[in-house]
Amino acid sequence: MSAMPEGTVLAFDFGERRIGVAMGETMLGIAHPLLTIDTEITDARFAAIGKLIDEWRPAQLVVGLPMHQDDTEHQMTQLARRFANRLKGRFGLPVWLVDERLTSVIAESMLEEAGVRGRKQKPALDQVAAQAILATWFESPGIAV
Repeated sequence: MSAMPEGTVLAFDFGERRIGVAMGETMLGIAHPLLTIDTEITDARFAAIGKLIDEWRPAQLVVGLPMHQDDTEHQMTQLARRFANRLKGRFGLPVWLVDERLTSVIAESMLEEAGVRGRKQKPALDQVAAQAILATWFESPGIAV
């Protein structure tokens, strides 16, 4: 396993429609929801990610990897892997994949605890899921791409 660089980390909850983004610092190990990129247009997505990378100057990136409960892969697993590979190719930063099976459940309960319920959860859910992915990564970095 490659050593984990210190510094800022951006995490992504990849979806075909929306990509949730969170950020954190390796020294603190605390993740914060940042924003949701809401477009299906690949170039627009990568332009938005490029702006975030310019702004936050991350040392590495983390992508949630969706899997079935029985550890088998499905179509979204392949799309998330392709997204992670594109991030690495385009931005030249270390990219990590993290099992995200429980992150949407964690994200919903985090929003419930914060008093955000029902339809109000939808806009925040993707970035809070990215926050949960990053929190998971801080505990166990997963696999480098």
